[in-house]
Amino acid sequence: MPEGGASISNPTANSTAKRDSTEETTTNPAARPATNPAPDAPSALRATAGRTGLLVTFLLGGLTATPPLAMDMYLPALPEVTRSLHTSAATVQLTLTTCLAGMALGQLVVGPMSDRWGRRRPLLVGLAVYVVATVLCAFAPTVELLVALRLLQGLAGAAAIVIARAVVRDLYDGVAMARFFSNLMLISGLAPIMAPLIGGQVLRVTDWRGVFVVLAVLGVLLAALVWAKLPETLAPADRHGGGVGAALGSMRRLLADRVFAGYMLTGGFAFASLFAYVAASPFVVQEIYGASPQTFSLLFGLNSIGLMIVGQINGKVLVGRVRLDRVLGFGLCVVLVAAVVLLLMSLGVFGEVGLVPVAAALFVLMSAMGITMPNTQTLALMRTRQAAGAASALLGTASFLVGAIASPLVGIAGEDTAVPMAVVQLVAALAALACFTGLCRPWKGRASAEGEGF
Repeated sequence: MPEGGASISNPTANSTAKRDSTEETTTNPAARPATNPAPDAPSALRATAGRTGLLVTFLLGGLTATPPLAMDMYLPALPEVTRSLHTSAATVQLTLTTCLAGMALGQLVVGPMSDRWGRRRPLLVGLAVYVVATVLCAFAPTVELLVALRLLQGLAGAAAIVIARAVVRDLYDGVAMARFFSNLMLISGLAPIMAPLIGGQVLRVTDWRGVFVVLAVLGVLLAALVWAKLPETLAPADRHGGGVGAALGSMRRLLADRVFAGYMLTGGFAFASLFAYVAASPFVVQEIYGASPQTFSLLFGLNSIGLMIVGQINGKVLVGRVRLDRVLGFGLCVVLVAAVVLLLMSLGVFGEVGLVPVAAALFVLMSAMGITMPNTQTLALMRTRQAAGAASALLGTASFLVGAIASPLVGIAGEDTAVPMAVVQLVAALAALACFTGLCRPWKGRASAEGEGF
């Protein structure tokens, strides 16, 4: 458990401690000391901080697992949905696109709301609407209505994503924040492993509609835990009293920060490369290579294990020893190489290849996300002390919007070729690396990891 978890039940004291602490102002964000509990915290709180912090860590992990649950549990059913609703693969992939677009746009609303009214209330409302939308998805009679309901599901589910990141920023700083994001990846990484497996098993006993019923039940359980166990982490004194204008002003200042914008776009394009895999892999693995839904689920779970392992290496070994920019750059290069290899295999440069080489390249690409995802979020959020909700919203919106654009492109040439998937992954990886080098300029020293930001 990272340091700083002891302040979970005393957000006011924690935020004061962060403002008063002396931080190192070098180009190595990992060298910054972790946020510590306020020195005047009650001894009883210090005695129970480990248990409280661990519980909240698991809750935040569950919240960040909302997107992979909503997406990945549904993936093995995509070919069945295509047949059941008498539509095309590209149209069914729009159900992924609209859900992603909803999550992107919803974060722009919920993030600033949480800066004004605190984290708990917007989160609970969002989870309630998410559950209702998920139940309605289970009864959608047409693909058009399913697409619309997935949009609503995404809009509501955005609350879980954006507020979880904002809570982390409320509680942690510097190296502690990077390590906490890596811990969240360990927890939320279980979702991509379990979700397709659960989805595949659900399809053994029912149709694709049963997948949404299971998702609704999980949403109810998560909302109940948040209601009972997640404390408010944003003190009233730290909230913004302004309305829409103040929220837009915060976002405008963040976007004007070249380095923040660079990390935001880098993370967005990296996520597009990942989501091209998410959207296309059910058809690539099952339709092109003839694997069963259960085999696809196992391969998908294996890739998620790779992401989790690399995420833990990032948090336990690299953070605090290697500059985060260097680790991020290495991860982007690995994604790029894996995308090039996938494209060459898809074009037949190596002759007829089976499922194993393709699965191996996808494993490398997915595993590298264990470096890129937590470090882009950490480096971007370190640019701002205030408006963590707005910053989190911009990060999430960029990722989900770019991912939503990538989703239909991978099916543009039909279900019988993996070339579009590989092309989208390669273009996205090149764009991510270009944004990182061109906007973040990691080779240049910066006066402060946060001081230049908003």
